[in-house]
Amino acid sequence: MAPPIALPETFARAVSGLRSAAPRSEIVLEEVGAPQRLAPYAFALSATVLRDGEEVASGRLILLHDPAGHEAWQGTLRLVTYVTAELEVDLAADPLLPGVGWTWLTDALEAQDAEHRAIGGTITQTMSTRFGDLAGPPAAADIEIRASWTPVDDDLAPHLLAWCALLASTAGLPPPGVTALPERRPAGAA
Repeated sequence: MAPPIALPETFARAVSGLRSAAPRSEIVLEEVGAPQRLAPYAFALSATVLRDGEEVASGRLILLHDPAGHEAWQGTLRLVTYVTAELEVDLAADPLLPGVGWTWLTDALEAQDAEHRAIGGTITQTMSTRFGDLAGPPAAADIEIRASWTPVDDDLAPHLLAWCALLASTAGLPPPGVTALPERRPAGAA
C-alpha cells in the first residue's frame, strides 16, 4: 500500500477552517465528493436548509487549491458555490431580485470579514408552469446563485459562515435570534 500523500499546508488549513465553523441549526452540512479535474486539490460541502422539517434551499461549496496559483483566481485558493431555493412566483418575477441575490452574498462576506478578491457570479430566476399529469403546484419559481471568489488567506471559517448566511437569506430564514411569526390565516379559513 502506498503511503498517504501529504496535503499542502495551505489546503489542509483551509479545509480545517471550513470544518471548524458551526452553521445555524437550520443548515445541515455534509462533506461530499469534490470535482477532481478543476484543480490539483479539492474539497466540497453540501448544505440543506430546513424550515419546519422541510427543505427550503440547498447548495454546494467547493474549495479548489492549485499550489502553482491561477491567474484568473489571483491566488492559489478558490471557493465556488451553487445555491438554489424555491421562491414565491411573484417574488421570482421581480426584476430587482438578481441584484438583491448578489447583495446577499457580498453583504454576507463583508459581515463575516471574509476578505476576498476576484469575485464573480450569476443569479438566475426561473419560473416553471406544469401541465397535464405533472404533480405539484401549477406554477413554481426558483432562484439560483452561482459564484466564485478567492479568499485572501487560508482561514476559511469566515467564508463558510458567510456562505451559510447566503443560504439562510436565499431560504428566507429570519436573522439569527429573530423568531418568525407564524403565518396568519384569514378569518373564517379552516
